[in-house]
Amino acid sequence: MAIRTTKRKNDVAPANDAPAAGGSLIPGMDEPAAPRHYTVLARRYRSRDFDEVVGQEPIARTLRNAIASGRTAHAYLFCGTRGVGKTSMARILARALNAQGDAAKGLAQAGEVGEAIMRGEDIDVVEIDGASNRGIDDARELIAGAGIAPARGAYKIYIIDEVHMLTVPAFNALLKTMEEPPAHVKFILCTTEPHKVPATIQSRCQRFDFRNIPASRIAAHLQDVLRRESIPAEEAAVLQVARLANGSMRDGLSLLDRLVAAGGDAGITQRLLEEVLGLPDAHMVSSIASAVGAGDPRAALESASRLLEAGTGIEQALELLADRFRTLMVAAVCGEASELVELPDDQRADAARDARAFDPATLSHLVAVCDAVLRSAKQSGAPRTLFDAAIVRMALAARFAPVTEAISSAGAAEPPAKKASRPG
Repeated sequence: MAIRTTKRKNDVAPANDAPAAGGSLIPGMDEPAAPRHYTVLARRYRSRDFDEVVGQEPIARTLRNAIASGRTAHAYLFCGTRGVGKTSMARILARALNAQGDAAKGLAQAGEVGEAIMRGEDIDVVEIDGASNRGIDDARELIAGAGIAPARGAYKIYIIDEVHMLTVPAFNALLKTMEEPPAHVKFILCTTEPHKVPATIQSRCQRFDFRNIPASRIAAHLQDVLRRESIPAEEAAVLQVARLANGSMRDGLSLLDRLVAAGGDAGITQRLLEEVLGLPDAHMVSSIASAVGAGDPRAALESASRLLEAGTGIEQALELLADRFRTLMVAAVCGEASELVELPDDQRADAARDARAFDPATLSHLVAVCDAVLRSAKQSGAPRTLFDAAIVRMALAARFAPVTEAISSAGAAEPPAKKASRPG
């Protein structure tokens, strides 16, 4: 009599049913590699001390001096657009206050405390998202926790990000605590919209305004990151990434991460940048500007049509043209060697050559035309018509004399006005 066996859920499959080592569960497909943990560049190269903060040196110097002289405030307000270093500066300040205090007490874990603060995981440095903890109950919980002494640091520090998202009752609940907090409590408020923070809160804080980081500083930092990562890159591509970041270091590093993932070992090139980010060929935009400078509306219109046919939207095309005319204007006014000309060295001479076809007044007028048409095209039912008309208008405007000369010549040619005779 045969014995029947029942295969249970946790029974191990027979050896002949298991795939061979290094084989695949699905025929014809390789076994996927084990996933590797990856930390994005924006986190891996985050500033860790005052000297590493890019573009905010005056604020870093002020905070360092305040700590050295023992004149730190009980509340700070860090204002600025996204990705300019507000939260990083808050953590650096918190580490300088608490890790230094541990070292003075002779505790061996000062370094460990500092690392925990920089990761946002320290028990004495509480990071709060104002967008998701914005109610009065959250504020009351914070106030109750402020009365508890720090566990191992000198201070209990509250870092409230996007503080402008708190409700009015929550702000009102914080007022008294922020005005006269316990000696062991410090507040660091961060916001991208300081005008939404009540004046009663701002008056209780030392305010620091974080400025947008210049494209040249962002590009230099990105080059340093690429060098440390051993990734080759074209200078023009890195500078373009820095300009696309619009003053935000985090945005620049995030864009760089996308390019690194797409480029692999081949590195970062201008061609890769255009493919990954959907940017048009820079030569197309230059050809439109050159045709406008030559006063050739037909050539300008044909070049603009090719730009749109390549997949560039009308709004993006106008933004690119405005940026090109701005570059030519700066080159014409300040010279090709100026730091304001945000181009690699091999493209500065071309910009200076193209700029000679215009005068600065005309270039400033062309930038204004692009901006005006851009705003109108967003609300128009025929944006292509407006775009084509703008291209022709700019090509013809390059032939005209500057407005000031036209006015002065008209005034010189006008005969003096006759006095009105009184009736006798």
